[in-house]
Amino acid sequence: MAARSVRRATAAILTGATVLSAAACANPGGAAGSGGPEDSAVVGIAYEPETLSPLLGYGKDGNSKIFDGLLAFDARMELRPALAAALPAVSADGLTYTYKLRRGVKFSDGHPFTAADVVFTYRTVLDPRTNNASRTELDALKDVRAVGADTVVFTLKYPYAPFAQRTVLAIAPEHVAGRQDVNTGPFTTKPVGTGPYVLTGWSKGEKLTFEANPDYWGGAPAVKRFVMAVVKDDDVRATRLRAGDLDAAVLPPALAAGFKGDATKKTYAATTYDYRNVTLPTDNPVAGDAAIRRALDLAVDRQAMVDKILDGAGKPAYGPVPTGSPWFARGTERRHDLAGARKILDEAGWKPGPDGVRVRNGVRAAFPLWYLSGDKLRQDHALAYASDARKAGIALTTQAGTWEVIEPRMRTDAVLAGGGSPGDPDFDQYLLLKSTLAGDGFNNMARYADRTVDQALEDGRRTDDPARRRAAYDTVQRQLQKNPGYTFLTHIDHLYVVADRWETTPGGGLGTQVEPHDHGLASGPWWNIEDWKPKKAGESAK
Repeated sequence: MAARSVRRATAAILTGATVLSAAACANPGGAAGSGGPEDSAVVGIAYEPETLSPLLGYGKDGNSKIFDGLLAFDARMELRPALAAALPAVSADGLTYTYKLRRGVKFSDGHPFTAADVVFTYRTVLDPRTNNASRTELDALKDVRAVGADTVVFTLKYPYAPFAQRTVLAIAPEHVAGRQDVNTGPFTTKPVGTGPYVLTGWSKGEKLTFEANPDYWGGAPAVKRFVMAVVKDDDVRATRLRAGDLDAAVLPPALAAGFKGDATKKTYAATTYDYRNVTLPTDNPVAGDAAIRRALDLAVDRQAMVDKILDGAGKPAYGPVPTGSPWFARGTERRHDLAGARKILDEAGWKPGPDGVRVRNGVRAAFPLWYLSGDKLRQDHALAYASDARKAGIALTTQAGTWEVIEPRMRTDAVLAGGGSPGDPDFDQYLLLKSTLAGDGFNNMARYADRTVDQALEDGRRTDDPARRRAAYDTVQRQLQKNPGYTFLTHIDHLYVVADRWETTPGGGLGTQVEPHDHGLASGPWWNIEDWKPKKAGESAK
């Protein structure tokens, strides 16, 4: 079989989006934050997953800690072998990927890992009876089969350029998950994996507790106990970090700045694909109007949001692709043009009313805008967006709520949302914009529908020709400029504040990867916590 090597790739690190409140004062893990044992760490995150089963979406993009994929990403976001012994051999036509598996790997319960577990995982994810919202990401996969105990062969329907990046999907044990209901069985909250850590407790809304796997194939981690404290509110996370209740936390720029003078802590900034946008639901008579959407796209002052809300830690966003990406379509930048926005509305028949709010055929240019409670960045973006819209004559009522409150309203109400996946444009754009995914959970939240975009998304997905793919995603971005279903606001750099107590092995400082929208759980400086070790006395806070 003619073969070619897979050399470089990037991918997102997505996790569940359910957000639950955390107790503000309780010690999350028994280890007293920065004053606790040297071989333990407690980090503050804003989100927790809905499930810990790879079959339902957990760990599909790497860094799950409990599980491993066939491949993984290093610090430079290049693919490296994990459960596979090497990068895959790919046939000349791009339709067959062959993986040789690492030998001697065991699950945390002592059961050997084999090719059957890989086949079980992928076939279960593709099974329509499995409640996995990301199934479409494996649309190209036609079949997966085991050849003996240590070889797996994937066959594709069409050449899918980033397929190897999809094989960072966490692998589940057939002997456990295959003997229970895949959607509701105990494996969803009490998983068994091959990863560097074993889950020892999950108090929903409060914390996830992990212990080092002493038999991990990559070597037993030096950090023996790892706690993820779920703290929804940004201010509370900052307070607990300052009090020593946490060793590290993800924080918005304004709160991270408060630790600049603390010699015992370091701040890490991660480059990201993470954006904030506003969904403009098609089913809302105002937000779904083309003139309203185009006007809002010009009325918003993106640079002011970067300067004032992000304190410079980000960039203006004109679509899901950051301006610094090689996939960005030059010329799709939108200037702040309030006069142009007003002209669009005038020409479409939206005339200013007595209170300045525009009216057409008796309908006021007004609709609700929801944002996630406790999230200061979303709140600040929502308020700034509403202020810019009001200057154009569009009245938005900003309201805070949990996802449980917001999700049922997404069909007709606007939402200050977020997204973004590093690497291949298919990863984020397909789920965000494909019309057939409209209303599918948090996929295509605005129920956007555009035939040109739909076709371009399919063209980009179904070829591995670089020129054709670039043309396809260029078309998507230019069509979004003509027919926006979302207003993209900013791309955000993630900031983490960490007690200066650790280094990595071999010796070196902590660092971050290029990160997706979801952050602080599988991302952050602790993306490779299995490689951390405590600093020696006198090395901290240099």
